[in-house]
Amino acid sequence: MIDVPGFGGALGLTEALSVAAVSLYALVLALLLPFAGHRLSLLLLSRRRAPSTDAAAPGKGGGTSPARVTVQLPVFNEKHVVERLIDAACRLSHPRTHLQIQVLDDSTDETTALAVRRARAWRRRRVDVTVHHRAERTGYKAGALAAGLESATGEYVLILDADFVPGPDLLERLLPSMADPRVGMVQARWDHLNEDESWLTRAQALLLDGHFFLEQRGRYLGGRFFNFNGTAGLWRREALVDAGGWQSDTLTEDLDISYRAQMAGWRFVLRDDVGAPAELPNSPASLLVQQRRWSQGGVQTARKVLPRLLRAPFRPALKFEAFVHLCGHLAHPLTFALSLLIVPSALGRRALGMDGLWWLDLALFLAATAPFIVFYSAAARRRGRTAGGTARGVAGTLALGAGLSALLSRAVLRGLWRFRDPFERTPKTGGAGRSSYDASRGGFPGRGLALGAGVFMLVSGVVAVAGGQWGSLPFVGLFAAGYLSLGFGTAVHSSMSQTGTHIAARVQAGCGQTPAAS
Repeated sequence: MIDVPGFGGALGLTEALSVAAVSLYALVLALLLPFAGHRLSLLLLSRRRAPSTDAAAPGKGGGTSPARVTVQLPVFNEKHVVERLIDAACRLSHPRTHLQIQVLDDSTDETTALAVRRARAWRRRRVDVTVHHRAERTGYKAGALAAGLESATGEYVLILDADFVPGPDLLERLLPSMADPRVGMVQARWDHLNEDESWLTRAQALLLDGHFFLEQRGRYLGGRFFNFNGTAGLWRREALVDAGGWQSDTLTEDLDISYRAQMAGWRFVLRDDVGAPAELPNSPASLLVQQRRWSQGGVQTARKVLPRLLRAPFRPALKFEAFVHLCGHLAHPLTFALSLLIVPSALGRRALGMDGLWWLDLALFLAATAPFIVFYSAAARRRGRTAGGTARGVAGTLALGAGLSALLSRAVLRGLWRFRDPFERTPKTGGAGRSSYDASRGGFPGRGLALGAGVFMLVSGVVAVAGGQWGSLPFVGLFAAGYLSLGFGTAVHSSMSQTGTHIAARVQAGCGQTPAAS
């Protein structure tokens, strides 16, 4: 017998386990539901009217010379995409006398040779583009950006990751927001080159649309801090220096410097009306590489900047948003724990004589998922998706979020426990079929966990049906779909040749033909 306070004295082992399961389930839900409600608050903030962006670009008007801009292209083993990246950067609509392009190359494969050859071809067309190759990848992306900044000549710095293919007008559309000297960074939204490749890419596209159209927009219009997304953003060089420069002590150097810059007094501007197309990870393995880095790095950044931010004299609303934003990845282990507790807690209620609460799981499922359905449906409407496309996208997004909870929990916990994993960049294919740096060869780390969690959910479903716990089935079904879809790799695209053609067509439409390489 075990003494359990509040339950009238001694309980048997079964009753004690039941109390533990029900209590843990209630605790996890209590911690998770505010995250869902927080999304709705950002949705409401995102509906505010955005300020005008009609100001003249710096260096234009009044007879002054154009602004000097440095474009930084950090790359590492990107042989499938480096040439199209350089082509897109060299076609940016800005006077070539005031445009410097730096290819910040840490590669160990043929990417360097491809970049050097392409840069040489563009220099023949009087474009200032150089390849800066580092033999040692010290500081990873943050180290490359810091090294490039030492020789940068621009007053403004545009950063583009290797999977991005911006249109020629990106700079001229972002520069007007820099007319206010207090603005330190202007962020464009991400568009999607290969959204229609599979359910996985469609789900990611909707997740990103929700992030830019609603989360980032809500923070921006609500006067909260929001972050530079690592790419497709224009920085004022002075703001980078004033914030302390690029630092590599977290895996999310972009999130880190964003908060340091805003805490130093710099304003950020979101231009969600300006899109920069990019390639989405097209396999569970590639996506996992990206999401693990973001999850662990987000927690590392929270540990680094939150203590100072919370002590600073900022508004309570700003501090609260920063806390929820930086701690948002904690939802992954909480969600994973929830999936493991669904059926045990239902059986525990039965053992404790609480069968009359059978409807509780169904009510909690609706309370937990409805805010996300509303949120991502709104994001889909902003993108102009059809009703059918919206329904499929929201379903895929919910399943993907549920499935990733198991795979990302370890990264979050390692971030909390001060582990420092190496920076692993997201594999990219450029429509080539499979990246040469693709972690999916021979499976991927986490597949066993995803399949195991999926099987556990199937067994839980059988137990729930046998026990008449019908209210648990929606939760069980959602998690089973998410875990098994990622575990079995059902995100494999239906036709890579069609995808490659689709991407190439999008790139050619936005950038035109490439120069002859020498």
